[in-house]
Amino acid sequence: MAINGDIHAQQKTYSGFIGMVKWGSVLVAIVTAVVVGLVAG
Repeated sequence: MAINGDIHAQQKTYSGFIGMVKWGSVLVAIVTAVVVGLVAG
């Protein structure tokens, strides 16, 4: 029972991590685009 709970907790953490990475990469892409735009402009 405890092992099952640990696995569930790990999956939840992993899911949160994936979401964080996804939004992080989107944020980096936006910031990069803005910086490139400012430098080019």
